Amino acid sequence: MDTSFLQGKKALYYTLGCKLNFSETATFSKMLRQNGVEPVRKGEKADLCLINTCSVTEVADHKCRQTIHKLVRENPDAFVIVTGCYAQLQSYEISQIEGVDLVLGSNEKSSLLSRLLQAWKDRSVLDAKDQNPKEHLHAYYSQKTKDIKTFQPSCSRGNRTRYWLKVQDGCNYFCTYCTIPYARGFSRNPSIASLVSQSEQAAQEGGKEIVLTGCNIGDFGETTHESFIDLVKALDQIEGIKRYRISSLEPDLCSDELISYCATSRAFMPHFHIPLQSGSDHVLKLMHRRYDRALFAHKINLIKERMPDSFIGVDVMVGCRGEKPEHFEECYHFLEDLPVTKLHVFPYSERPGTSALSIPYKVSEKDKKERSRRLLELSDRKEQAFYAAHIGKDAEVLFEKSGKGKPMHGYTKNYIRVELLPQQARKEYDNELIHVRLGDFNHDKSALMAEILDPVE
Repeated sequence: MDTSFLQGKKALYYTLGCKLNFSETATFSKMLRQNGVEPVRKGEKADLCLINTCSVTEVADHKCRQTIHKLVRENPDAFVIVTGCYAQLQSYEISQIEGVDLVLGSNEKSSLLSRLLQAWKDRSVLDAKDQNPKEHLHAYYSQKTKDIKTFQPSCSRGNRTRYWLKVQDGCNYFCTYCTIPYARGFSRNPSIASLVSQSEQAAQEGGKEIVLTGCNIGDFGETTHESFIDLVKALDQIEGIKRYRISSLEPDLCSDELISYCATSRAFMPHFHIPLQSGSDHVLKLMHRRYDRALFAHKINLIKERMPDSFIGVDVMVGCRGEKPEHFEECYHFLEDLPVTKLHVFPYSERPGTSALSIPYKVSEKDKKERSRRLLELSDRKEQAFYAAHIGKDAEVLFEKSGKGKPMHGYTKNYIRVELLPQQARKEYDNELIHVRLGDFNHDKSALMAEILDPVE
């Protein structure tokens, strides 16, 4: 494959959506860089724009369309690739946007480089002949969920400190409100051996923390007949990696064995992200979720029993079809009484083709906003109380490279965001584990200020 014409090209990468998308974009960037494509710098025009899209809500779809139009407008001569979930679900719609050159669905992005080379070559030929630019457009996507079978490996950090390791893709659950199985296919995964190898490579590159990502990572093993707990145990043996975080784990797949193992693990942090979606058993049934309130409460309480200082983030959806006022109140008070740390609140969005559309009771936009407001206020109270309980304690923080004009920050083992005063920050702290004493809140209560206890010389 001749990639010589890519030498010296400048690329702009834009990611919308989840950590899994960020992981995949970082891998695309690394692959293109190995073939001579450098990231664009501020003020430069891009030769190539790659947009990795999300389609979890209608708002996400709208942001994707806005982003595509904006990048095409700002980089009129660039070769534009659109991939990700929105590209899978709305491939034709994207193909009609002026300036888009290549659309890749979930199955096809694994061959991004070869498809890019062919499509760019075709565009060059057509441009030379001054033909209709739309004649060169290529759109590739699988029509059916069962046809999405490829797995694109990904273990990269992009321009960040932490690595993201993609351990699984797709989902078999088909919750009534969700399009993920249609966008990403059925659950599939690589082998534990391959993931250990990727993690060892990250350690050799100086990585200290890895976040495990996927669509439904607790379902790991569908392809290889291995198990998620075995993956966790294998990764825990890689001494070069000091920290692992599990990005999101379904309650029914968060086993008691896993919780107990993490409580005594060398490197798995006391930090969990567990989607609830609703605290009403009635609504959970309408959603086709595979657990009830009792199981969810058991998992949260067991985590807190085994790891009292653990950070627990919870996804909750408001205003889905069938959620009457009394169901929301059930959810609110259920969450109010649980020892969770932070709520990630999402208003329900109608998604074409989902079975939720057949549920008759519909919540108004006004009620969705009010329910979101109440839960976000509850979340702020819980998170600030969690932070406040750690003021004055000593902690180990992995610091990260800070953006221009922003304070240097990092996270404790249990995911408390920590900031340094400008006079204490040093660039050599990036990717270093440093002991600090946690002080009071910063100006907007988004972090605790810290005092360095053992400065790096």
